[in-house]
Amino acid sequence: MSFQEKLSSGEFVVLAEMDAPKGIDISDLITHAGHLKSRIDAVVVPDMDNGVMQMSALGCGALMKQQGIEPMIHIYGRDRNRMALQGDLLAAHVLGIHNLVVVQGEEMINGDHPDAKVVDDVDEEGLIKMVSKLTSGTDLAGFDLKGKPALSAGCTIAPVTNDAELDAEKEKAAKKVAAGAKFVILPPVFDIPFYTKMIESISSLNVPVIASVFLLKNVGMARYISINDPNSRLSEDIIRRIRKASDREAECVAIAGEMIKSLKQVSQGIKISALGWEDRLPAILDSAGL
Repeated sequence: MSFQEKLSSGEFVVLAEMDAPKGIDISDLITHAGHLKSRIDAVVVPDMDNGVMQMSALGCGALMKQQGIEPMIHIYGRDRNRMALQGDLLAAHVLGIHNLVVVQGEEMINGDHPDAKVVDDVDEEGLIKMVSKLTSGTDLAGFDLKGKPALSAGCTIAPVTNDAELDAEKEKAAKKVAAGAKFVILPPVFDIPFYTKMIESISSLNVPVIASVFLLKNVGMARYISINDPNSRLSEDIIRRIRKASDREAECVAIAGEMIKSLKQVSQGIKISALGWEDRLPAILDSAGL
């Protein structure tokens, strides 16, 4: 059963995020993907995540398809104009990539090519409308396509700190859903009660909501996130738990697994990010009972 079929039927879906390589050596990517085959519903491939130049998500998604794994790629307007985006979307269909996540590209200043020119020809809502337009058989200029691509796009919301910010993001998400978004992926949050509130709020838009969990690697990373990313709501209790563990890596995997178990009760799916430790993804799935 495909990702979209499971989503439409109300079944719980499991996504794993894997970055494209910065170069042409795809050996690690293929190895990690092989360990996930038949255990997940799709691999999510960011595109130039964090403003860092890497192999394109389109190419990486095609590689996942070759491995027998359903791909889902990020699309955004930061680096391409509307013509290039439409061309990539048509190519995606032909390459067997039918799942998309419309995201807001990160600022170039934080990446490895800070002098690159930003395009931003189309915003997130416009991108979702673009996907809907193409699947109806015409391009943005109104010209008929030779064959209709089968594409399905979801969207994301930005991290939030409080109820007011959540309401504002829900309003933005509602516009994206009205434009054609089929699901919403939430940012990772370590406070389960607050995350549950977020999920319940966005679920009122009547589309599947997918929660995100990322793997903490060590105490230093956890401490950095707790200080610099208040939206994560990463508590001192979690930091203390990792610090006191005899096997800190195993404890981090266990924390991710526990979060997935909790979020499975309130969401329709989970996206797991290992942040460079993709070889730990099978252990996270084991810990979560997936």
